[in-house]
Amino acid sequence: MKILVAEDTQTARKLALKFLTKWGYDVVTANDGVEAWETFQQDKSIQVALLDWMMPRMDGIELCKLIKSAEDRPFTYVIMLTAMSQKTDLVVAFGAGADDYVTKPFNSSELRVRINAGERILNLQQSLNHKVKELESALEEVHILRGFVPICAWCRKVRSDDDYWESIEEYFETHSLVQFTHGMCPDCSSKQKAEKALADKA
Repeated sequence: MKILVAEDTQTARKLALKFLTKWGYDVVTANDGVEAWETFQQDKSIQVALLDWMMPRMDGIELCKLIKSAEDRPFTYVIMLTAMSQKTDLVVAFGAGADDYVTKPFNSSELRVRINAGERILNLQQSLNHKVKELESALEEVHILRGFVPICAWCRKVRSDDDYWESIEEYFETHSLVQFTHGMCPDCSSKQKAEKALADKA
């Protein structure tokens, strides 16, 4: 999993890089919001963004909004890194689309818990996307009959799109998932027996 760390303070940036690489994550860093946004746009493999709130040129809140509004990207888990922990501040962060936050100065245990939570959510999101694609693929294989079916009033054949006349069975089996089994209704059975009786007498 690749993580973007946007932090203008060199000490905090290096500390986050140290922990994350130690835990086996692929990490890219940025010194400010503008550089982070450019990196995010260029690197489509970034799945988690750890953003400092207060950064020059573009703060973490504005960057979070841009990341969340990127329609050409799959879900990105955003964690705000901030010294501001008042309820009103958290409302602003979550309102911008942040998924979680870590207070500064952070410790490794808290950071790892937050990252692990994000990874679980990303895995669930990927699993859901896979299920949706499977469902879409299944729906593409379903044929649904709509509108008028041109049928001969005499022989009961159906006219296909290429002006070919075929039996009702053939038409429905081609245009739907219907499969026919053949039997005889009571009325036809009675007629058939009556006709056979007449034929035997003759």
